[in-house]
Amino acid sequence: METSELQQQLFNHLKENLPPHLSMVDELCDLLDLSADSVYRRIRGEKPITLNELKRICEHYHLSLDQLLQLQNSSVLFDAPGMNTAPGEFVDYMKGMVMQFKHFNSFQNREVQYLCKDSTIWNFYLFPAMAAFKTFFWSKTINNQPALANKSFSLEEFPYTDCYELGQQVIREYNTIPSVELWNLESLQSTINQVAYYQEAGLFKSKHDFEAVVSSFQQLIDHLQLQAEKGVKFMPGDHEVSYRSPIQYYVNELILGNNTMIITLDGKPLTMITYSVFHYLFTRDERFAKKVATSFDSLISRSTLISKTGEKNRNRFFNALREKVNALGK
Repeated sequence: METSELQQQLFNHLKENLPPHLSMVDELCDLLDLSADSVYRRIRGEKPITLNELKRICEHYHLSLDQLLQLQNSSVLFDAPGMNTAPGEFVDYMKGMVMQFKHFNSFQNREVQYLCKDSTIWNFYLFPAMAAFKTFFWSKTINNQPALANKSFSLEEFPYTDCYELGQQVIREYNTIPSVELWNLESLQSTINQVAYYQEAGLFKSKHDFEAVVSSFQQLIDHLQLQAEKGVKFMPGDHEVSYRSPIQYYVNELILGNNTMIITLDGKPLTMITYSVFHYLFTRDERFAKKVATSFDSLISRSTLISKTGEKNRNRFFNALREKVNALGK
């Protein structure tokens, strides 16, 4: 393939993957510090881009040269936000998640497929007590924030209302995206274990704090079951006029899987996998997305649909989760 053809292929790829409201020319003018005329000449292949310009484009848009040049190898380029920074305040992570979902919703056509080894992070921000507990747990036990080293969890001392409000924003954004989620009986087990550990280790400041978290946990399960029954996503307390996008819940009782998400934006896939508990790796590699999608579809074909239909299986699944949470208080 000629150099000019590869260059045009690069710009076609950029144009296809930008949200419709963004101008590729304006974006490249700012990124490369060039005039519109200079950018157009590069887009038409009249002037070759320099290696430095190509480097800037690939870094900014997280592109893989292997993929662009159609090299036949198994390398996949992932973006790891926060990779080069020390763990900060959890509120900054939540702000980043809000921005990410707003970006997803800048595309006209959107769909999510989620293989849930654990529940999605934003589900824990449906109710304030659980939101506060999970934020405290992630900040203290995962991020090892020094200020929390000798602290016990207290709703009064650590309400994390800022994170809760940001979590609510994330949920509202997510609720506008049609979704398919594949769950199993272990999808809430890690959080059950975390609550049990904090109770046994004396890390709840009071019995009231522990009971509030368990109650919030029960509310979370009740809400997810109601969403499954209705087959749509909505906020707690919403009326039918506020119902958002459809959601399909599937349950597979044999395969645990991992936390993997495919977000299709105007026909182009973005694949996300977790690392370090709550962080995500991103890739736009279509080969990787196809591989993940094939596996996801295979699991779906061997799973049970519990949204809108399958009342018996739906009740059995959520009752099993509910019994595990109820056992925490005994």
